[in-house]
Amino acid sequence: MTEMQQLDKQLRDLTGWQLVAFSAALSERMFPNYQLFSRLVGFGDHKQLRSVLDGVWNQLAGKGARINPEVQLDNVEANIPDLDEYDMYGAMPAYDAAVALYSTLTCVSEGEVAEALEVANLSRECVANFIEVTEANDQMSDEELVRFINTHDLMLDEDAFREEVIARLLAQKQPSAAFIEALRTLSENEGVSNIGISGEED
Repeated sequence: MTEMQQLDKQLRDLTGWQLVAFSAALSERMFPNYQLFSRLVGFGDHKQLRSVLDGVWNQLAGKGARINPEVQLDNVEANIPDLDEYDMYGAMPAYDAAVALYSTLTCVSEGEVAEALEVANLSRECVANFIEVTEANDQMSDEELVRFINTHDLMLDEDAFREEVIARLLAQKQPSAAFIEALRTLSENEGVSNIGISGEED
């Protein structure tokens, strides 16, 4: 059973709100990647995307007005970078983060496992690509590259974070403000993303 097949099986044990919370958690951890790219190249409105993700968290916690996923999907789509226009590596993790937020919003309206799985896949591929671009070498065989990526500290952190989120969700039958706040704090990871960067200004 592959990593994603196993995850698909785990996610099928989650209810609608839990799938949204899972997606929001992974999107939160990826968000600094978008934030940094947006600030450096002047593309997109990272504050608008921050507001959208905040809205998802607030809805999960039962705070504030309910978000309108359809309206926010348009807002997020307008802020997804076109990878054909940017030949810099930073556009890729920014793209992954924005698409993950798009899938999270789709999960808000539809509550489907496929959307949560897409977010998880985006996050994992983001980490894998970063490791390959920054640390792998051309002499590695395909098998060596896969092993190198899967045993890298960043990937081990990614997998451990995902398992922690799932474990917390499975143990929580109903959302509470305190539970959602704790999950969000875990996901914020002190402002450090899934590939180890910070999007905040120094």
